[in-house]
Amino acid sequence: MRTDVTFDSAGITLAGHLYTPPSAGAGTRPAVVVGHPGSGVKEQTAGLYASRLAERGFVTLAFDAAYQGESGGTPRGLEDPAHRVEDLKAAVSYLTTRPGVDADRIGALGICASGGYVLPATGGDHRIKAVATVSAVDIARQFRLGAEGTQDPAVFQGMLDAAASARTATARGETPQALTLFPESIEEARALGGEHGGEGFAYYRTPRAQHPRSASFFDWTGIDRMAAFDAFALIPLIGRRPLLMVVGTRAVTSWMSIEAFQRAVGPKELHWVEGRAMSTSTTRSSTSAPWWRS
Repeated sequence: MRTDVTFDSAGITLAGHLYTPPSAGAGTRPAVVVGHPGSGVKEQTAGLYASRLAERGFVTLAFDAAYQGESGGTPRGLEDPAHRVEDLKAAVSYLTTRPGVDADRIGALGICASGGYVLPATGGDHRIKAVATVSAVDIARQFRLGAEGTQDPAVFQGMLDAAASARTATARGETPQALTLFPESIEEARALGGEHGGEGFAYYRTPRAQHPRSASFFDWTGIDRMAAFDAFALIPLIGRRPLLMVVGTRAVTSWMSIEAFQRAVGPKELHWVEGRAMSTSTTRSSTSAPWWRS
């Protein structure tokens, strides 16, 4: 059963979908917070994973990040890494208040960009007892280094110039130009990002899973926030809590999961999905994103 819920994240109201097992009765159950990919919304991949986990007996919560989807916050389309981490902790706080949830058995699942966010969230929040990722991406690394890690440093320097101009325009009362996330066609997406870009476009920009609230742009001021963010810095603080990382064998961003996995000091598993540029669920939900975003 799915219930529409709201909760607070550092003063911003987040919109979520709470999923409960079909046979939920007396007693408490383990719960999982599910984070969506960058620019995604709770109705897409995160909701699919949340519903499947609920079918297996978990109480799950998928939600829209601050500044995106149905959640509050301005400017719209802001991807703020620090706030995305705070959103996950706020979701855990909300679950601890729910009847039927075992507050001592709450885990976190992050998909693509949220795969990067759940790692520092878990490192800094001992209420999260286990953490898993699917096609984990540190969105800051992706913007700074490129999906393959080989991007010319001048590219990100140019993006920082654009972010600085956007901040100046806002201070002057002007409306700055947004950072467009998608090319015009799947052919252009493939030309720019290969298989990775084509699969992402096919998920986010076609009837397969397109959603009107899924972001098609980012606010430029989010880019300079990524300059100082490191999704993997707190991984050692996860300690002895279990870590599962799932990644496709052809995923262009798989090097990020490998790097994150190597930093983990406790029980951990790196699970490879053969022949996939992007890991998928049984419902064929894409769990990664095009080359220029995550």
